[in-house]
Amino acid sequence: MDKFSAKETEWMLELDGIPLAGFWRRAFAFTIDGIIVGIITVMVVAAVTRGYIAVTHKLPTFTVNGKIPHIEEEIEKKEPQLEKGGESKGLSLVADVVIPVLYFGLLMWKGKGRTPGKRLMKIRVVSIVHRHLSLWHSVERALGYGAAALEGGFGFVQYFIHPYRRCVQDRIAETIVVTEAGYQAMQKKREHPLVPDGA
Repeated sequence: MDKFSAKETEWMLELDGIPLAGFWRRAFAFTIDGIIVGIITVMVVAAVTRGYIAVTHKLPTFTVNGKIPHIEEEIEKKEPQLEKGGESKGLSLVADVVIPVLYFGLLMWKGKGRTPGKRLMKIRVVSIVHRHLSLWHSVERALGYGAAALEGGFGFVQYFIHPYRRCVQDRIAETIVVTEAGYQAMQKKREHPLVPDGA
């Protein structure tokens, strides 16, 4: 691209005056999404653990009367050896990074700025530089949650400091969080632009 284009500025002007989402709506949406991520993580860890045990241990053989011969002895002999700290580093990486990034990134991208928590709280993430959230924007914002947490939670507290209520994840991905009602009103205005008097 040889020349600068001010299309971003046009989009920002369209966003001018849109109502921003309040702190508690954002906090509750994040909590709802966090609970869902926790449930998914537990299910994935349980499935991986079960698969690991199935691969590393012999399946018990049942006798005619339904008893399992010497099962306790077999389990004691083949108990899995875990790494230092009691958990696998690969499994920890999946649970701590991959699942949350996939959840927030994919669902926000597919939901056009809304995760299940944001839908329930009637708020939406909007890019301030593009008319739509790309997959990269969504993943970038998901990674921004980690950056906000790494600052000892100060990245989330910046909601109260920034004039447009932007936390670290918003500034990283160049987004704002708006009310769904405000977003829908902006969409209607865009479909039927107002013509100024005397134009």
